Amino acid sequence: MKRLPKDLNRLPKLRDSLSFLYIEHAVIEQDDLSIVVLRKGERVPVPIAAMTVLMLGPGVRVTHAAVKTICDNGCTVIWCGEFGSRFYAAGMGETRSAANLLMQAKFCMDAEGHMEVVRRMYVRRFPDMDCSGLTLRQIRGLEGIRVREAYRQFAGQYGVPWKRRSYKQEDWDEADPINRALSVANSVLYGICQAAIVSLGFSPGLGFIHTGKMLSFVYDIADLYKLETSVPAAFSVIGGSYADLEREVRTACRRWIRVARVLKRIPEDIAWIFKQSSMSDQENALEVGSLWEGDGEWLQGGRNYAEETDE
Repeated sequence: MKRLPKDLNRLPKLRDSLSFLYIEHAVIEQDDLSIVVLRKGERVPVPIAAMTVLMLGPGVRVTHAAVKTICDNGCTVIWCGEFGSRFYAAGMGETRSAANLLMQAKFCMDAEGHMEVVRRMYVRRFPDMDCSGLTLRQIRGLEGIRVREAYRQFAGQYGVPWKRRSYKQEDWDEADPINRALSVANSVLYGICQAAIVSLGFSPGLGFIHTGKMLSFVYDIADLYKLETSVPAAFSVIGGSYADLEREVRTACRRWIRVARVLKRIPEDIAWIFKQSSMSDQENALEVGSLWEGDGEWLQGGRNYAEETDE
């Protein structure tokens, strides 16, 4: 288990106001109305009602009662690889607000709003690229040129032979080492991005640049950070001496991700992409949900409208 802070009111942050706790190699049990972490004779209570995200890494055993308590307290629980490097599953209680998901869906389903988000994503990746008057095909062309040049520069920096990005999932062993390394590093980045996206209450499947897959939005957000995390991590490992390619690439990628402060930046970047001053935390919604009234209006839920008549 990662060392728990002595003061559990000062937990590590996904960003300044979104607290999360990562645990590995421990047992988690229910403790009255909260949970307790058991490890090597230690018994550490966790104030789960004050938590937003609980990330369960390798070697964690958790009881059914503890998971129920976590979700009842409005905390999202994520089963992941080492420090979020893979995303396996998530669960959350029904009390969470759907505000971020509704905003994402609104932008995704509106053609004009969708295109605006796409442009802002490219601007976030390439701040000096003015794409305001370009078509989507022209933007992709410029993106391709910049990405190709970045690969070429990393190959020269680390002395790695480079042809092009190419791999097939069904012929994994046929890919050259650098392409396998890039795939491994990207999978680490995808896991961390998916954990953050789910924690913030967005859908991994509602993408903007990417579409048609359940992780489309994950690919969109991961692209913001590849050229400063997974790509240099892969080239740095292949450019040196390595005994276990996949393990060493995963380790290197996690190091680059920490240096780039990706977990801190994801909420900030998503907020900017959706033109929000800050990203709403996954706070509890109202006790009773609202009812859709049409034309963007909402009615108070939890009421029986059978006796109401039109005036």
